Amino acid sequence: MIKSRGTFRPVKSEVLNEHKMHSEYFTVSSETAKTINDARAERRRIVAVGTTTVRTLESIATRHGELVGDSGQTDIFIFPPYRFRIIDSLVTNFHLPKSTLLMLVAAFAGRELIFSAYKQAISMKYRFFSFGDACFIM
Repeated sequence: MIKSRGTFRPVKSEVLNEHKMHSEYFTVSSETAKTINDARAERRRIVAVGTTTVRTLESIATRHGELVGDSGQTDIFIFPPYRFRIIDSLVTNFHLPKSTLLMLVAAFAGRELIFSAYKQAISMKYRFFSFGDACFIM
């Protein structure tokens, strides 16, 4: 999947629902959807690698009520409070302040945990942004 530059645009609106989210193209095959659904049925962990993956899976589940093979555009903006339907864990970079990506991560892990982790990352000089260090959130 190709990440749009809009991913990195800071949120400037005081009301989050007024922020115009960029869209990203996605494709999930029926085979992939079945593999994920089978794993969920077996209570195995679903680990999303990257925020685009999260947005894709959550968009499909929102659109269809379940995970199915699908392709198209997503402009879903995930921020607290949000109830995740598909993923259990997330591998992602350390994101920049006021970004939609940081809000997605905070919606997943909780604001307090994320800010505590980011404080530690800053003190230990972790690299932020696209080619920086990553974290595994369970």
